This record gives sequence, C-alpha cells and structure tokens, in this order.
Amino acid sequence: MALVTISDIRAAASLIAPAVVRTPLLRFDDRLSVKPESLQPVGAFKIRGAYHALARLSDEVRARGVVAYSSGNHAQAVAFAAHAFGVPAVIVVPENAPAVKVAATRAWGASVELVPMAERESRAHELVDSLGATLIPPFDHPDVIAGQGTVGLEIVADQPKVDVVLVPVSGGGLISGVAAAVKALRPAARVVGVEPELAADAAESLRAGELVGWPAAERERTSADGLRAEPSELTFAHMRAYVDDVVTVSEDEIAGAVRRLARDLRLVVEPSGAVAVAAYLQRAEEWPARTVAIVSGGNVDPEVFARMI
Repeated sequence: MALVTISDIRAAASLIAPAVVRTPLLRFDDRLSVKPESLQPVGAFKIRGAYHALARLSDEVRARGVVAYSSGNHAQAVAFAAHAFGVPAVIVVPENAPAVKVAATRAWGASVELVPMAERESRAHELVDSLGATLIPPFDHPDVIAGQGTVGLEIVADQPKVDVVLVPVSGGGLISGVAAAVKALRPAARVVGVEPELAADAAESLRAGELVGWPAAERERTSADGLRAEPSELTFAHMRAYVDDVVTVSEDEIAGAVRRLARDLRLVVEPSGAVAVAAYLQRAEEWPARTVAIVSGGNVDPEVFARMI
C-alpha cells in the first residue's frame, strides 16, 4: 500500500496556502507547546485535507459537486472548501452531532442529512451514486492525509528539534500525515497518538498489529465526538510505519485539559481537541523539553463547554 510522502505533503502545503491559517506554536509550560488548529476558519485542522482534496479535482469533476460524511469538523471543512470553489456539497452527519457543528456546516451553504452514526458512510455512497458527485472522505484518501500532514510540516519548521508530537487519533488521517512529515524531517522525534479510553480502537489495533473494530455504540460513549471513527486500512498502514505509540485518556482528564487550555491559553477547545494536552498532563514531568501537542479543534457546543469549565 503506497504511503503519503514528504513530497506529497509539501505539494499540499502550496495548494492550501490561500485558504489555511498557518497556526503558531503557543507555549503551555517549560516542556509543552501547543499547535492550535482550533484557530482555523472552520475551527479545526480538517480544512487542510478537505481543501486539498477539492483543489486536486479537475474543474469538470468538481463542478458536479461533492459529498462527505463526518462527525462534524470534516463536514464544515468540506462545506467551506465547496463554498470557496463555488460547487454544491451534501454532507451526511450523525444524529448526535453537536448542533454548533451542524449549524456551521449549513452556514457555508452545504446541504446536511442527519442519520444514525453507523449509517453515515453508506448513505454518503448512496448520494454519490444518485448525484454523480465525488466523495471527499474524512481520512481514507491520500489527498486528505497529505493535507493534514502540513500540520507536521509546520511543527518541524517552528521547532526543528522537536522530541515528541502528541496527536489526537480517530480515523487516523491527521496522525498519518503528521507522522509521515515528522519522521521524514525529524526522524529522532517520537509521534504518539492519543485516544479517549472509551474509543481506544486504534491503541488496541496498534498493539495487536491488525485492525481491531469497536462497535459504534461503544465509541459513541466518549464526549470527544470527533474521535469516534475507526482507522482505515490506509491510515493504519501509516500508523504502523510511522507512529511510535498510542495512549489513552479518561473523560475526566479530557475535561481537565479543556479547562487548562481555556485558563492558561485562552483557547476554546472541544473535547476531541484537548486529548493530546490531556495525555501530556497525565505525566507532565516525564515528557521531554520539546513536546508539542496538537489541539485539533474548537467546535464545541456552548453548554458543553460551560459544563467542562
């Protein structure tokens, strides 16, 4: 299975530059810096992969429209990219997606269909067939992975001697791209994925050396709604090649990280976006001096954020 290369990621960086914010590294404490992808125009890193995937389509194909399935952040990213290119988009999201994510997706002009979580992907494929549109998957595509990998490109540019990069894991697109970039540019660095304990299928898969599925009902238990997807064969191949470990965090630890990011960095962060910082806080004194945590998104319903802080 062909893996995304550093050349692919560098090419993606050029294509997405007009639309994507080059987020800074913010000092959290003496050991940790955070990469606040919550500051992107759609509030999450997903804009990188979605915009890159649409940019790579021919004008003729793109004009027929795009379809996506998502727990929320990829939905907004595809809607944003479709709006930027002036093409129609239909997005399938789970019925329990945060209202703030659904509203933001519609605000970019996309049509939204709400379905049970387990039916998102099948419904998206039905729409592709009926509309003649192109599917923009949330993680299972080289163009999406290359776009997400630009996060890693920027981390090494800003911290050339980075020792550890902590990355949230769901379907695996972000960690696949980030790990490919970091390992190419800074081979000595460790790339560590972070999952909620209640949706730890990637951690179990990496230990087993093969994909281990968790039922959707189990993965739905976590407050980190953006981390309920499962890795694909493509993203798992990247993880096996480049990722050093995947660790887990509890729901209380996630909420604690949301509070710390709000208090110390004045960042509004969704539970999914806080897991990398939660992993750091589990044993802050044990991480090396040049650790970076990716804050993947900030699209959180106000009432959920209020409860957490």
